[in-house]
Amino acid sequence: MSNLFSEQKWSWWPLFPLYPYGRKKTIFRELVPNQIWSFEQLQGIYYVAVPVRLLVVRVKDELMIINPLPPTDELLREIYVLEKKIGPVKTIVLPTASGLEHKIALPALARAFPDSRLWVCPGQWSFPFKLPLDWLGIPSKRTNILLADGFPHNEYCDWIPLGPIDIGLGRFQEISCFHKPSKSLLVTDALVAIEETPPELFDFDPTPLLFHSREKGSEELIDTPISRRKGWLRLVLFASYLSPEKLVIPKIKEIFRNSFKPKLRNKRAHFGIYPFAWQKGWELSAKKLVGKNSPLIQIAPVIERLVFPRGQKALIKWLNKVESLQSISWLISAHYSGKVKLSKYEIKKLKNKINKVDWANNQGDFGFLGWLDQKLLDIGVVPKDPLKKFSD
Repeated sequence: MSNLFSEQKWSWWPLFPLYPYGRKKTIFRELVPNQIWSFEQLQGIYYVAVPVRLLVVRVKDELMIINPLPPTDELLREIYVLEKKIGPVKTIVLPTASGLEHKIALPALARAFPDSRLWVCPGQWSFPFKLPLDWLGIPSKRTNILLADGFPHNEYCDWIPLGPIDIGLGRFQEISCFHKPSKSLLVTDALVAIEETPPELFDFDPTPLLFHSREKGSEELIDTPISRRKGWLRLVLFASYLSPEKLVIPKIKEIFRNSFKPKLRNKRAHFGIYPFAWQKGWELSAKKLVGKNSPLIQIAPVIERLVFPRGQKALIKWLNKVESLQSISWLISAHYSGKVKLSKYEIKKLKNKINKVDWANNQGDFGFLGWLDQKLLDIGVVPKDPLKKFSD
């Protein structure tokens, strides 16, 4: 067990303290035979955890890493196996300007592959101070900027910019990759596909699912298939809306009255402190976000409401370019489900939905996100015209 813990250790977790903190279990799988491989970990806050994915892509006799993740010994071991089979890692791509979960891992990943060339999305930003790449641990001497310096492996990949969109503290922008040999669109946050069953990663530790499947803190964490599915649907609602409509916060007295019960006096159960109560109808909201027979492709609601309410033109422009790709067959996102069928028909459906839907929705599950967006707009954190500032 101690050896397993050592292989999954991530010492830099305090820089961006996301669950499961200093221990990152990684699942390795081949998504497209001999072309694309996935390395999945969990990330979250207060047990609201969803899968996040690093991709290794074959480009002739070399390997390219997209969407960096913490390079634990467990993760690196599997990449080294691929290097022996295919060839060396020569390229590492950070295709997002705002994806902290990927940015925070890039310095360590760059050190693990010292002969690689780094490519990063333009407009990298840090908070509360804007720091140069070297100060962020990203070696500038072997780093190129996507767009400004071109793109890596153009003979195998088409690169499609989404944004930039001004989000106040910095920019939202990602450079999606269409890997021509595998007919796969590789994205970071632009699209997700969500399934109704809990991902395999939770088989190793279902605690987040069991924690959120309860109705009050005095209930024990009992592992059943029903509890796992119930917990997963609630995690999806949390991650999608931050504060969904059917969620209420009990009074402090009630929270502590249900806490510290027998069998709950431990860190795993957060000592019975469970500050949530779910009203009837929550499951109907969750089912709108998940696919029944296959993962549902969508724009993540939190991205839709906080990034795109005044920037739909940038999204439509990106979708038009995606639709024009020849022989596109697969979507592989950095979050939730991995390889999902994607055709021009699905892309057209998304475009039609964007044109019909109210992107300033403040009702139902969008209530909190709408309030937050308006608050940030009122105090001047986010601009009224988020497409005006940047020109690259």
